[in-house]
Amino acid sequence: MILDLLFVAGGLALLLLAGDFLVRGAVNLALRLGIPAMMVGVTVVAFGTSAPELLVAVQAVLADAGGLALGNVVGSNIANILLVMGAPALIAPVLLERESLRDFGIMIATTLLFIALALTGVIGLWQALLLLAAFALFLSDNIVRARRERVAVEDLEGADPKLRGPKIAGFLALGLIGLPLGAKLLVDGSVNIAEALGVSDVVIGLTIVAIGTSLPELATTLMAALRREGGVALGNILGSNIFNLLLILGVAGLFGQMEVPPAMLRVDLWVMLGTSLLLAPFILRGRAMGRLTGAGLLLGYGGYLWFLFINGG
Repeated sequence: MILDLLFVAGGLALLLLAGDFLVRGAVNLALRLGIPAMMVGVTVVAFGTSAPELLVAVQAVLADAGGLALGNVVGSNIANILLVMGAPALIAPVLLERESLRDFGIMIATTLLFIALALTGVIGLWQALLLLAAFALFLSDNIVRARRERVAVEDLEGADPKLRGPKIAGFLALGLIGLPLGAKLLVDGSVNIAEALGVSDVVIGLTIVAIGTSLPELATTLMAALRREGGVALGNILGSNIFNLLLILGVAGLFGQMEVPPAMLRVDLWVMLGTSLLLAPFILRGRAMGRLTGAGLLLGYGGYLWFLFINGG
């Protein structure tokens, strides 16, 4: 138990440090490339923070536990909105810029596409290929936009014009490596503690594993909020949710078939869609998410976890 507690503490510390490195690297990469920090957050940062979900999903499918892979991704997307956006808002206002409306629309469309596929009862090969095709379109769209949109140095708060390429690459590498490693330490320690306390595997998968694999997003968003980099914070969440549904489950579906649990069809998919739509009023108005909203999101997430525990996952 003591070793597990050390894993939890060490994993949390590594997540926060790696999140800071990733934000610094991403913002300065945006400066060097002359593209909006929001776009870097939606691609580079989102890919790095989604790495734990990819590892968990593929391992779960190979272990013939496709329900865990689906639950982890759906649970992570819910946690990304309620927990990852709610917690930083308690510390510093998180500005949801209107410029992110396009990516928000893509996230909602992605969510609806996944729900439509999930209603078939299984995520198999053809569903996986469709998800990956949609992901390819998403990446292509970002490449076109990156070539079209350019920003000035003064528009990137927190960027250091003197920071050289090797240091930027170093920050990105440390962040991309440290985040999944920190998440693994924290998840492993938390799962061992939960098992020692007699918590069921189903509840562990839907709560601890989902929260644990969302911790890179939380660490990155928290550091972005503290650095007043709202574009990176929001881009990270939108991009991560898109990556989770299209890339993570698309790749996992290539390794085996994932049966969609009936409970997920009844509740969790619609909770995921509903929580995603909560961002709409803020993005449409270009408003900041403050402490009151952050507290409301966290209370909502607490209620969702309570529902899972009461119903046995």
